[in-house]
Amino acid sequence: MILTGLDIDSKVKTKEIIISPYHEEQVNPNSYNFRLGAMIKVYNSFPLDPKVMNSVEEIIIPEEGYVLQPNRLYLASTEEVMGSNFYAPTFAARSSIARLGLFINLSADLGDIGYIGQWTLQLFTIHPLRIYRGMRIGQIMWWKPQGDIKLYNGKYQGSNGPQQTQIYKDFEKGASKVVFNI
Repeated sequence: MILTGLDIDSKVKTKEIIISPYHEEQVNPNSYNFRLGAMIKVYNSFPLDPKVMNSVEEIIIPEEGYVLQPNRLYLASTEEVMGSNFYAPTFAARSSIARLGLFINLSADLGDIGYIGQWTLQLFTIHPLRIYRGMRIGQIMWWKPQGDIKLYNGKYQGSNGPQQTQIYKDFEKGASKVVFNI
C-alpha cells in the first residue's frame, strides 16, 4: 500500500519518515519531490572492476549548472537525508525530468527499510543536458511493508553525498563465492 501525500506529511511530523530538510510544498498526491545535491562523481579509469575501489572525479555543480554528456554515468545524491524504519521507499525521476531524456536511477530504485542518508542517484542522459544543484529532480514514494521488519545495516548506511560502488567489499567478505548444490 502506497502512502498518500497527506500520510507522508503526517509520518514526517511523527518522525516515522525522515526527510531533512523538509518542505511541505514538495509533497505530491502520493510522493515527495527531492532535490539534487551539490556534487557529482564520474568514474575516470576504465574498465571498471567490481573487485576494487574504482577511482572517481568529484565535481561541484556550479551556480550556472553543469552539462551532462550522453552515454556517461554520473553519480549524484539527493540534497535531503531521507529514510524510515517503518516504510519501504522507492524513487523515480519526476516526469518533467524524464521528458528531458534524463534517467536518475538506471536500475536501483528500491530502498531498504532502515536506510537513512542521502540517496545516490545514477544520472544518465540521452543528449547533452544542463543540471542545477537544488533542482527538484525526483520523487520518493513510501510503501507500508507486510511482515516482520529487519532494518538495513549495510555499507551505505548514513551516506553523505554520492557514493561510488562498494561492491568490492562483497568480494573481501567472500560473499561472491556462493556455491549452489542442486
